[in-house]
Amino acid sequence: MKTSVTKAIILGRTDYGEADRILTLLTPDQGKLRLLAKGVRRVKSKMAGGIELFSVSEITLIKGRGDIGTLVSTRLITHYDQIVSDLDRTMLGYELIKKLNKITEDEPEPEFFDLLEQAFIALNDQEVARQIITFWFAAQLLRMNGHTPNLLTDEKGVRLTVERRYIFDFDHMAFRSEANPQQGIFGADHIKLLRLAFDGQPPKVIQYIKNIGDLLPVSDQLVQRLAQFSE
Repeated sequence: MKTSVTKAIILGRTDYGEADRILTLLTPDQGKLRLLAKGVRRVKSKMAGGIELFSVSEITLIKGRGDIGTLVSTRLITHYDQIVSDLDRTMLGYELIKKLNKITEDEPEPEFFDLLEQAFIALNDQEVARQIITFWFAAQLLRMNGHTPNLLTDEKGVRLTVERRYIFDFDHMAFRSEANPQQGIFGADHIKLLRLAFDGQPPKVIQYIKNIGDLLPVSDQLVQRLAQFSE
């Protein structure tokens, strides 16, 4: 039977029989796969090291006639071991994996694989705050699903300016300026932060934005509300 080789990230693992597991994997070129890993729960299994959570591995597989194929071999490429050294980061990692598994179809775009890999890189870096990763991840999901807000002009099509402050109009998916230029929740720095997040800049870049601690709460609240509107 024909085998194929690809990179993969584990989304889920279910014990099957005495020593097997059924794996749900995300790949950059073959979408989501469900594979039977035979004997992988045995102590001496050669495949076990290549199907760790929070890892990127190279796998060899045989696609089945039904929904489940067979995992032939694995080779660990990168294991982000610093994630599991911190309980809060581990739990966030689980949450991001679960969310991506839920929203992706069987043939997701390669971008989703890249997104999860970048999330692992950020979670593995203890200098990157968890709140920034959560904010960035939600913004990326909105962008990839076609729900990027208008970050260039207001609801009337007038270009956003540094001098004014704005509120967000969810009906128009754009900012609205107040009569008083100094009123409003969002200023120029908030909008710059949102542009960086939706442009796909990695969390590490966002971490070093000046006054990020002051800008993040309001910006994150907006992104989370947008995520709720898009569901």
